[in-house]
Amino acid sequence: MLSRMWKPLLRSIAWKQVRWQSQALEFKELHPSLTKRAEKYVIEFKKLELLLSKNTGFDLEEQKVYSRLSSIADAFNTYQANLANYKELNHMVNEDPSLKDDAQLELNELLPTLVNAADKLLNKLLPPHPFADKPCILEFRPGVGGVEAMIFTQDLLHMYINYAQYHRWKWSITSSTKNCSGSGLSEAILSIDQPGSYDRLKYEAGVHRVQRIPATEAKGRTHTSTAAVVVLPQMGDESSVASYERTFKPDEIRIDVMRAGGKGGQHVNTTDSAVRLTHYPSGIVISMQEERSQHRNKAKAFQILRAKLAERELKEKEAQERSARKDQVSSTGRSDKIRTYNYPQNRVTDHRCGYTLYDLNGIMAGERLDDLISAVEKNDDEVKAGRMLLEMDISSHTQ
Repeated sequence: MLSRMWKPLLRSIAWKQVRWQSQALEFKELHPSLTKRAEKYVIEFKKLELLLSKNTGFDLEEQKVYSRLSSIADAFNTYQANLANYKELNHMVNEDPSLKDDAQLELNELLPTLVNAADKLLNKLLPPHPFADKPCILEFRPGVGGVEAMIFTQDLLHMYINYAQYHRWKWSITSSTKNCSGSGLSEAILSIDQPGSYDRLKYEAGVHRVQRIPATEAKGRTHTSTAAVVVLPQMGDESSVASYERTFKPDEIRIDVMRAGGKGGQHVNTTDSAVRLTHYPSGIVISMQEERSQHRNKAKAFQILRAKLAERELKEKEAQERSARKDQVSSTGRSDKIRTYNYPQNRVTDHRCGYTLYDLNGIMAGERLDDLISAVEKNDDEVKAGRMLLEMDISSHTQ
């Protein structure tokens, strides 16, 4: 309850209380403390750039720092240029009647660009996620709703495949199990091999809810079903699995091999190709039988185990940090039911930020999914920035 009360306050803190509004779009300047933070990063970037001009070699970590500072400097310069132009036009509207109409038209055209520039700079100023540059793995499981939930699980899998294809990302279905009736999926795992895809899709984790009339519904009643999506970082490809396997003690991992199940055929139940991993310390169990090769199934199982353990370790670390600073504000990434897909209304609503889009087909085709993700990301950035400013203020008063 407390987190819900504080979120709007944290979001507002990130912005200086100077507003301009044109039609339905509103712009607020970034908080002065964030602007000063950006200026410090720009100074650091110029120092690094000077070192580079002197042919000073950079190691990998320095290259990452340079890349981040460069992107912040670009975003800051774009924001400052647009803001200066906007202020000048706003002055003309208020002070020069002869130029008011023309200046107002230019203001209306500039406003979306300025809002986007402010959002981009705010995002760049926040510390990057530890797994921001990683590819990702998505797990899908049906929730409540029986067969309809399994059909929705399959729909979500196809939505993210469409999204990957829309962005021309390499993807593969690591595992999928059809419902006994042939309608829908009881589980599926999708691998997206694009670096940085985890950072983009991490907000998709949670319970997705669908409201629609099932094909089997004779009375035309709308049913509600759910499916869960888990988003994990890929911590290495299959070629690195052998070395990763050796990091476990013999009593930590149990590896079972068995014959793969299925609907029959030439390659089913003829070799012990299926693999099940049990990680005793965490209780995680991974089963894999998608490939005909035991080695490939084992490699994929270890890849998923590695991702799950990395995600668990990060969440435990975040929980410890929240406890240490007595932070009662939850992140949007902790949400439960994150989104509703309402077919009768052609509506998709994300409950974390209240954003609604009336283009369900565009969402399921993957072409409009970025609109939803960007709205959630902006909301989360504002909450994180508000928290960061509060911590900066507390720190300045304790020194």
